[in-house]
Amino acid sequence: MDKPNFFNDFKNASYAQNILSKIRKFQNEITIMEFCGGHTHTIFKYGIREILLQNVKMRSGPGCPVCVTSNEDLAKAFVLAKTPNVILTTYGDMLSVPNEFGTLEKLKAEGFDIRTVYSTLDALKIAENNPNKKIVFFAVGFETTAPATAASILKAKEKNLKNYFVSSVLKFTIPVTIALLKSGEVKIDAVLGPGHVSTVIGSEIWNFFPQNYKIPCVISGFEPLDILQSVFLILKQIAENRCEVENEYKRAVLPQGNKIALKILNDVFEPASAFWRGFGEIPESGMKIKKEFSEFDADLVFNTKIKINEKNTACRCGEVLRGLIEPHECKIFGNPCTPENPFGPCMVSSEGSCSAFYKFNKNTILT
Repeated sequence: MDKPNFFNDFKNASYAQNILSKIRKFQNEITIMEFCGGHTHTIFKYGIREILLQNVKMRSGPGCPVCVTSNEDLAKAFVLAKTPNVILTTYGDMLSVPNEFGTLEKLKAEGFDIRTVYSTLDALKIAENNPNKKIVFFAVGFETTAPATAASILKAKEKNLKNYFVSSVLKFTIPVTIALLKSGEVKIDAVLGPGHVSTVIGSEIWNFFPQNYKIPCVISGFEPLDILQSVFLILKQIAENRCEVENEYKRAVLPQGNKIALKILNDVFEPASAFWRGFGEIPESGMKIKKEFSEFDADLVFNTKIKINEKNTACRCGEVLRGLIEPHECKIFGNPCTPENPFGPCMVSSEGSCSAFYKFNKNTILT
């Protein structure tokens, strides 16, 4: 695949068989975790777990930003949406995530002004078109979407917009991967490195996997053959007694990442403690708006700090995010919890493990 055809080559069956024949020569038992929701979706959609031998197991980690957003952070969105004269904007998946207060979708049906946007540019345009309203962008995501959110704040400052605000529940990925490894709850022998995040932060930054934890890591693209090739590269490292970071996704990921995007991110945000669903508070894992941009910080302007008493539910999304259980091991998976009737965010987001499993693998469990 020297000159890949992106429409055909990355789904080519003969290429896949060739890689699989190499993978199947590996006999040792190994558990590989992917830390990217996009990878989870591809793995389930194309049945990659099923075509690998039983000795090569794959587990999904906390790679879905919607899924890891805590109930406390979701409560902030409800408070903001109910604030007089506010238009709350956010990405579509967030409207369906349930918590103690219901969903933003139901709140919207009650008459509150909540709007789905596809980019921060949409939110800025709403602010410009509604000068008498206060527009809040509820920012969810990892390093992939953070630069665009940071750029919107810079643009708002440049345009002297006084009615645009951001509530940041953005998160850094590396602290949660370290937290997961340190917990020791799940045996992880190798890591499928996140492709989208790495387009921003680069491949070199993942060297802590081999250096500190003696775990091989391969940064992977998102096509089926990307995943298979990355699995093969991991097994090849183990067979050759190597432990390093390899970049299978060289067509998009540079060793040091996207310097322009990183500068924009770091100009606007600074690390702060953040709460993750399934993990609790993780130091230095959240992206807080810096003081020089505090006029755009919705959490300060609207004083959204709140504490909630979380209800015990049958949803085991937190355990799925930590790789402790598979989606179908949750007793409400598929009945009553479905994408149409989600009990937790893992069944809402297209990058959630439960949603992907339900859409592409449910028949293997529910029939």
